[in-house]
Amino acid sequence: MCLQEMSGGTAERKMVTCTVKPAIHLQIGEAKSDTAQSGVSVVDVMLPFGKTINIQEITFKNYYTASVTVRLLRKKPGHEAMAKWCTALRNLVLMENPHTEVGSQDYCSISRSKMEVDPDHVTCVRLILRQPSSNWLTFSLDDVQLYPHTEMDPEKEVADWLSDLTLVDQHLDIEGLPDPQMVSSSIQQMWALTQVMQSDQTMASIGRFDVDGSYDIDLISLT
Repeated sequence: MCLQEMSGGTAERKMVTCTVKPAIHLQIGEAKSDTAQSGVSVVDVMLPFGKTINIQEITFKNYYTASVTVRLLRKKPGHEAMAKWCTALRNLVLMENPHTEVGSQDYCSISRSKMEVDPDHVTCVRLILRQPSSNWLTFSLDDVQLYPHTEMDPEKEVADWLSDLTLVDQHLDIEGLPDPQMVSSSIQQMWALTQVMQSDQTMASIGRFDVDGSYDIDLISLT
């Protein structure tokens, strides 16, 4: 995935110390007099001797490279046998049209999830660059960086989550809200007043022609 700007999360992570070798351009022809650019070059990213890495992300800035293939030299842990090369990603397009400048100088990121194999126990990363267009004299990748993959401890993850909840509870903004005790007191007073009003209401039923406990003959005769 190519980005116009690198994400803040990548900038906050610690990159791995590595050595980016100068690009080797493949030539066509045997004699120096008839060699020509093939449009393919190879860049090796070396880790310190004896070190391996579980890769989370590879980042770089493109410089007129049309596509890139990522190969990894992986070593099985606990085995003294020679490490083996494998292809993690094949022909990732960096420029949709190699003859135009669109995407030619974008910042790019290749995440672990985009790779076809698990990029673990890696001792070397080989980037195979391709540029079929003759419009550009040179092509390369600049500022190549490797970022390690780390597994989160489940117990630590839960502890961090509980800690975040505690911090949210401690920093809960209650400014502008009424005092809970005052609200409770007001509700109790309203309830007591309601009870008094209900007890004062008369339960006697007033009939249609009932006047002081007796019937008015005139009222009855008028109906």
